[in-house]
Amino acid sequence: MKPPPSAMAAMTKGVKDILKRGLSAPICLTWEITYGCNLSCIHCLSASGLKDPRELKTRQALELLDTFKEMGIFYVNIGGGEPTIRRDFLEILRHANSIGIGVKFSTNGSFIDDGFARELSGFSYTDVQISIDGPDRQSNDLIRGAGSFDRALKAMDTLQRRNGITFKISAVATRNNVHQLDRFYELADFYRAELRVTRLRPSGRGSQVFADLNPSAEENVALYQWLRAHPDVLTGDSFFHLSPLGTQLAGMNICGAGRVVCLVDPIGDVYACPFTIHETFRAGNISDPGGFREIWKNSELFNSMRKAQGPNSCETCVAYQSCQGGCISTKFFTGTSLDGPDPDCVLGKAKPPSRSDEVPLADLSHSRRVSLKIRSNSTLAN
Repeated sequence: MKPPPSAMAAMTKGVKDILKRGLSAPICLTWEITYGCNLSCIHCLSASGLKDPRELKTRQALELLDTFKEMGIFYVNIGGGEPTIRRDFLEILRHANSIGIGVKFSTNGSFIDDGFARELSGFSYTDVQISIDGPDRQSNDLIRGAGSFDRALKAMDTLQRRNGITFKISAVATRNNVHQLDRFYELADFYRAELRVTRLRPSGRGSQVFADLNPSAEENVALYQWLRAHPDVLTGDSFFHLSPLGTQLAGMNICGAGRVVCLVDPIGDVYACPFTIHETFRAGNISDPGGFREIWKNSELFNSMRKAQGPNSCETCVAYQSCQGGCISTKFFTGTSLDGPDPDCVLGKAKPPSRSDEVPLADLSHSRRVSLKIRSNSTLAN
């Protein structure tokens, strides 16, 4: 017999309470293995482009995988930068496969050829995710650079049509493409791929374009309705801030930063989540005594995040159990109080952000000089 709605709500709250207190190992671990990238996407969350000479060497990378295994981590999201530019990338995948760790890696597809695809086909669990930000050349290349759409399609052809390897197509929802979601869906269907849509965050170079690219309130409503009508579309739990609009979207519907989520960056720094690359949310470095295990279990930052009860200003809201106050990175990098609602609060309770000179600056030290051309606007980021 199906439990009554009140029981379902209670169970959901109970699970959320457990997750907010943290687990013995992250269930969503992102590992960015290089800052190097051949593209200069204007919204790149890690502001990648230039490799850092301090990036982990092969031996360090393999040892980190061993630590993940010892902690019971069975699945790692690998990104960058563009991870496939590392000469030892396949060696990293082989080692993960040999010790039973599944890998999902995000790529722009530029370096996927038949030889690379044949290597992938030999791994028991490796999930490929190809990133695009428009369902056609014009809309995609506006965000990701000239030629990037054609290279992504070539990678899709190489994987699926010539080598029978399934993959996911990933897109960041922006003001430029939310009206094109049906076309993304059609493209994924053509390649028999799963579609993943994620939220734009003001992290990295995204901080430079967030005001122009972030969907409007009306577009967020349309996005929510589209996601409800397409439950097979993956979201990576990105849109829990939209759940108060109606039926709760699938996923944890909490901010898991430092609780069940974290990021290891290319030089071994550990952050609360992939969207919080800032000293405020840095918990340590894997070279510290005790390494990653000690950071995850005992860092002062993560423990404080696990004890936090949520934004005080949201606790009395009728929708609090749906959104838990929203995304801390979006609040932080827009200068909004972490103790307040998400800047995109669908109930209109968000407070105006701080003055621009008080907004924390994203780290752009690995970014190339990128021309940010959005619609009729043109600005320049370092």
